[in-house]
Amino acid sequence: MSRLFIVVESKDDWSPYFPSDDVITFDEYLQSPYDKKPVRTINLCRSYKYLSKGYYCSLLAESRGDKVIPGLKDLGRLENDRDFFSASLPISYFSKSLDTKMQKELQGTELILISYFGLCDTEWLNKLTRKIFERYEYPVQELKFVKSGSRWFLDSVKPITLDDLDDQQEDVFASSLESSISLMWRKPRRRKKYKYDMAILIDPEEKLPPSNKKALKNFVNAGNNLGIECTFITKDDFTNVAEYDGLFIRETTAVNNHTFKFAQKAEEEGIIIVDDPTSILKCTNKVFLTDLFKRKGVPIPETALFSNVSMEINKVVEQIGFPMILKVPDGAFSLGVFKVSNVAELKLKCDELFKSTHLIIAQEYLPTEYDWRIGVFGGKAIYACRYYMARGHWQIYNHAGNTTKSGGFETMSVQSVPQAVIKTALNACSDIGDGLYGVDLKQVGDRLAVIEVNDNPNVDAGVEDKWLGNDLYHLIMQEFLMRMERNHYGY
Repeated sequence: MSRLFIVVESKDDWSPYFPSDDVITFDEYLQSPYDKKPVRTINLCRSYKYLSKGYYCSLLAESRGDKVIPGLKDLGRLENDRDFFSASLPISYFSKSLDTKMQKELQGTELILISYFGLCDTEWLNKLTRKIFERYEYPVQELKFVKSGSRWFLDSVKPITLDDLDDQQEDVFASSLESSISLMWRKPRRRKKYKYDMAILIDPEEKLPPSNKKALKNFVNAGNNLGIECTFITKDDFTNVAEYDGLFIRETTAVNNHTFKFAQKAEEEGIIIVDDPTSILKCTNKVFLTDLFKRKGVPIPETALFSNVSMEINKVVEQIGFPMILKVPDGAFSLGVFKVSNVAELKLKCDELFKSTHLIIAQEYLPTEYDWRIGVFGGKAIYACRYYMARGHWQIYNHAGNTTKSGGFETMSVQSVPQAVIKTALNACSDIGDGLYGVDLKQVGDRLAVIEVNDNPNVDAGVEDKWLGNDLYHLIMQEFLMRMERNHYGY
């Protein structure tokens, strides 16, 4: 039988309810040992916003392979500066009969319901709130419905946390939790669309895009040669995503910007998407990758993960030593990565970083002349590069000054790369997904250490394609075509 964790930020949040051994704090959950047996986690932290403790609770649960409510896909719907998201779905999407009944039974043009694990206080609406819970799995949520013309719509979904509940709502929450706990792990179904053209999402103004202009043109040509019509779109084309059969994101991804919303929209519409939302969630956060790699035995530098509550400087120094690398969870292109050489620098940098994050990653410093980058798509290595450190700097990218400088590169055939490097790269991707990834590794003698897996790796003309040329673009678009055909024909 699987174990249950109910995670709260403070034991005080659980004081109105009966004591339970299943209830633990976030910091206890952070330090809890990995359990190979199935674990179900109900995340009841006070906030689910990006980089909050609630966000990290769900992220760590998924990294451990646990079933968690809410899941990362649900948390990714929340914008960084607000605690609700617009759903804008007609009730007929969930049930045509309920849509008809709501038109007959409800007066006015607005209705707000509180749903507790899919249950509300209006019995005939429980079928609807249950269906909504299967799609948006927040333990307690405020559902706002609006009537437009003769039709009702789900307008927005707002997560409600324990500290927001009044006495009466606390009673309803307790009874709903007890009656629903064995029923809340269903997976929502998703719709499918069947069309045959591809959107390529770009930002024409991005300074460090994952593909330069020539590479984008090469993708279009490769797609056309395979019978795929490619159209460039920007963030302003969100409402048109469902018109396409595939979406290829070629601008830098982040959970808290439009790229993630595009990925979610594409997935919900049943179209083929790279990068998919799960890969974005996993790869853009180094906390997830660290926890996953440790659990799966993927070699990484000596690493310590600590919060602003649990941080113990002496233990970190004893484990890692100096010089030491500090990382914020969601940095990219060497941003958010710092080297410290002594305790004073460590404390100073931690004080600075904890102003914007709950968790910091500390790693041993592994000086190397270059980093390996192995491109992986569909579980196969498709390109290999060595990225050399920027001149006079310890990273590939040097962001000091007004311009970003980078080191040189060497592109080679996958077959010429040591097999241990390829095998380690593929292993690092195996529990993330089957998307397009760039695996960064360091090699010190016979020792290999995975630094990170990028969900939106560079494919630049003149760099990553230096060995394969146009065949690299053909390989990537061929994989897209295979997935779109499989999606269309259902095999």
